[in-house]
Amino acid sequence: MKHMNINERINQLLIELNQGIYEKELEIGMSLLAALAGESVLLLGPPGVAKSMVARRLKEAFADAKAFEYLMSRFSTPDEIFGPVSISRLKDSDKYERIIEGYIPTSDVVFLDEIWKAGPAIQNVLLTVINEKLFRNGDKEISIPLKLLIAASNELPAQGEGLEAIWDRFLIRLTCSCVKDEDVFCQMLLDDESQSNKEVDSVLKITSEEYKEWQESIRNIGLPKEVLTCISHIRKQLGGVLIEGNEHARLVYVSDRRWKHIIRLLKASAFMHGREVVSVMDLVPIYHCLWNEPEEQNGIRDIVINAIFNDFDQELMALNRVLTADLKVVNVREALKKMKSKPWIKNLKIVDHFYFQVENHGTGHTYIYAADFLNLPEYNPMNAPIQGIMYADPRNKNRTIIRTYADVNLKRLSNAEQVNLRRKEDMLYINGVEFKLRHLLRGKCQEEIHTKKLVETNREYGDDIENIAQRLNNRMAEIDRNMFLTKDDRNWISESVVELRKRIALTRVDIEKLYSQNE
Repeated sequence: MKHMNINERINQLLIELNQGIYEKELEIGMSLLAALAGESVLLLGPPGVAKSMVARRLKEAFADAKAFEYLMSRFSTPDEIFGPVSISRLKDSDKYERIIEGYIPTSDVVFLDEIWKAGPAIQNVLLTVINEKLFRNGDKEISIPLKLLIAASNELPAQGEGLEAIWDRFLIRLTCSCVKDEDVFCQMLLDDESQSNKEVDSVLKITSEEYKEWQESIRNIGLPKEVLTCISHIRKQLGGVLIEGNEHARLVYVSDRRWKHIIRLLKASAFMHGREVVSVMDLVPIYHCLWNEPEEQNGIRDIVINAIFNDFDQELMALNRVLTADLKVVNVREALKKMKSKPWIKNLKIVDHFYFQVENHGTGHTYIYAADFLNLPEYNPMNAPIQGIMYADPRNKNRTIIRTYADVNLKRLSNAEQVNLRRKEDMLYINGVEFKLRHLLRGKCQEEIHTKKLVETNREYGDDIENIAQRLNNRMAEIDRNMFLTKDDRNWISESVVELRKRIALTRVDIEKLYSQNE
């Protein structure tokens, strides 16, 4: 065990901390992360779901750690939390000092249940304790050993009671529930309670010296540009969080202070995974830091996951734009070959290299992609038509374009209309109505066709798409190693990546089509 790296040690430590506690891997994992980042945790859930047990187990993560646990009430006083006033000091030296031994100021791990019942006097001191790890005792300000403060409640803080400041200090917010898996539930009933009190191997425990060294190491963790880009994307998207059952998206406010603390959390995550820089994989659990209402969690998690894979989305779009252009070039050349076979085709006018113009349709500025037209079935009342799409050209609103396939991006256009298409020689049938295609003027040759201007990029599309696919696999493998993800998180990510993998597969098909046509 002495030769274990940080990642191995933390993983083993988490395994031991979770012994005897059921379905609390997230709470224990995120609490340990909070402890190393110097942050606090709020557990939101009903009574009897092992919230206090989480804090008791976290004490075992640290060597020679002291713990303090207290159930708040409306009648709780600062004396009960921070220690009673020393009567002897007040009497002998006229100094107002507390006897702090055994209370929060001398504790490493603190658990405060029913936190919102704390009065203003307690809250004010807690703010300083959480923010600065300092406690003023009489005329002295002392640095306290606090590594982790876990608070619990079965409800959110009430509005208008001045609890907003202390609510904002709990960076990590976790919703706790009863055991869900029936097999795990039965195992819990059968096990005796001695398992939950099992001592953690002393070799795994974090000493005070190690904790201090690790804090310095965490501060030196690098923060690459790609992570900052992801964070910026997430921040922008929080302006429109989708809530299940709500018609309107919600603005979720996250203070600059919280973002600053989130960076510290990300660095601690990178350190615990044995890395010297933050990775996008560290971003996944931060949705626990961003919600203000439990119902916002799923929508925010979607935003975070989409941001993590946004670079792949952008790369694929850029690749497909160039690929589509090259496919157009190939299709035009194929169309030109077909035009040599029949006189009526040869005499059709080609506009902008790619299009035939449809006469007497709409404004007279309707065009069909030449290669699409030539591939249409011959008109026959017995034959089924080809489905196409008709839309205003985004680059020229006065021009209407007809294509014979329902491109996903085109479907998103507000003015797109699905149509049925067939042809008969130089006639186009749109929803059964006949339209003639424009011919060249008599005596004119196909002057508009400048094949020499139709240049392919000669890009190595096969290498490009395989590079994207491999990097996506690497990222998924990296995310899979994240010790702070739940099974639900992993399933959510896998489902989100399905569409991305489909697009990669479709791009591969188009690449094969391009290569086969160029042979």
